[in-house]
Amino acid sequence: MVEIKQLLKDAEKIKSLEIQGATNVALSAIDFLNSYAQRLTDCNNAEDFLIKLEEAKEILFNARPTEPALRNGLNFIINRLKKPKHEFKEDHFLELIDRYKNKYQTMIHNSKKKIAEIGARRIPFVESDDDYLIMTHCHSSVVTGILLEARKQGKHFNVINTETQPRLQGRQTAKELLDAGIKVYHVVDSAMRWAVNHYEVNLILIGADSVTSEGTVLNKIGSRLLALVAHEEHVPFYVATPLLKYNPQTSFGVIEKIEMRETSEIWENPPAGLEILNPAFETVSRRYIDGLITEAGIFASSHVHNYFEKLYPDMI
Repeated sequence: MVEIKQLLKDAEKIKSLEIQGATNVALSAIDFLNSYAQRLTDCNNAEDFLIKLEEAKEILFNARPTEPALRNGLNFIINRLKKPKHEFKEDHFLELIDRYKNKYQTMIHNSKKKIAEIGARRIPFVESDDDYLIMTHCHSSVVTGILLEARKQGKHFNVINTETQPRLQGRQTAKELLDAGIKVYHVVDSAMRWAVNHYEVNLILIGADSVTSEGTVLNKIGSRLLALVAHEEHVPFYVATPLLKYNPQTSFGVIEKIEMRETSEIWENPPAGLEILNPAFETVSRRYIDGLITEAGIFASSHVHNYFEKLYPDMI
């Protein structure tokens, strides 16, 4: 029971947003699974061991319903353990889990590096920072990776970013960009349209928490509003994401869930009788997305399943 109690505490770090960002959540989840496996001492065979890992996987799945990178990582490790008929030796299984965990981490890091290189090419060389303006929403390590890579290449641009209510993740984006010497205009979420309308925004770039087989993107609430603003103002709108955030189950009819967060994030002590709604994500239709920027290149979001299948066949 001690093993599962610690896992529940670890899962709560994901659920409470102590750990933020889809990539960080995925990396933490596979670390938590690995740590849980290391604490198991009462398994007599491979079947018992895998049953406990499946139970742990479900606990981590339920910590955040809209996290395919987390689910893909946990499935990758457990599916790899199931494939070969290993003779059960606890030390050997623990070694394999650690190996597959490290392999998935490497896949994520390599995909982010490749996306930064590809995405940075989408930003042109101009004479001064004031000649090119990029807008983004919430915090995405993939998006900041693109912007930091472009700045490292000597490209000039400024950025508008949103504060991102109610947890203000946009402040993290602003701090990272400011530390790199990039000028940032910070606005409240409801000023999205005003900002695009009053400033000459050249490119809008957001991350993603999930991508479905139809090319629909799920991202932080407010993303669809920004996509609609981009459509209205004729600003190119791109989504930067590793293919590991694709949910392959959606190709079989599974509908991606919209996570509803704690109401206390919005108002800790609301008046009696007030019903507060706090959706964490919303969908962005493929019709508003000019392209997905991924480790496989830039393409229409509706092609995501084909690219995922080619690059990561073990996860289908």
